[in-house]
Amino acid sequence: MSSDAELIGRSLRGDTDAFVEVISRHETALGNYLARRVGRQAAEDVLGDVWVAAYESRAKYDPAYPEARPWLYGVALNMLRRHWRSARAEEPASDLTGVASDWNPWPGVDVRVDAQALLGRALARLKPEEREVLGLVAWEDLTVAEAGRVLDIPAGTARRLLHQARKALREAPEVVALLQVPTT
Repeated sequence: MSSDAELIGRSLRGDTDAFVEVISRHETALGNYLARRVGRQAAEDVLGDVWVAAYESRAKYDPAYPEARPWLYGVALNMLRRHWRSARAEEPASDLTGVASDWNPWPGVDVRVDAQALLGRALARLKPEEREVLGLVAWEDLTVAEAGRVLDIPAGTARRLLHQARKALREAPEVVALLQVPTT
């Protein structure tokens, strides 16, 4: 099986099917990464932009790295940033005051929703670069060195940012509250 670097090299020499192979290897992972960031609908559009940008910039790919996944995440991150800059402000939430205050159809989900909200607030408090490294390592299953490549920072800096993110999350009041076991 050819490495991604070999396939990209072949695509530069005119073999268009070679780049299609790179896409097929990584489209699910990149699609999921984008969907977690902007939702499934927008992710489909952004993913198309990722493949166009990657194809157009494939001559800049460093063949010293056999796997293109970190490079593709970097392209995806740049496309996400472009998407966020061009996206219009979100519509405000509709007025929910008309909903009866005692109406609660899903009591079993309350704890999970609360936990998600608390964790979301704790993650929002992280510095953007800490959140990026944590997301790439925890959710995208990249190594710290690969996350550094995606973000164009040294591996040591990525390690420090990951450490800071983990430390901040361990000490976040929201996370501490989640870890408290209620006594009955």
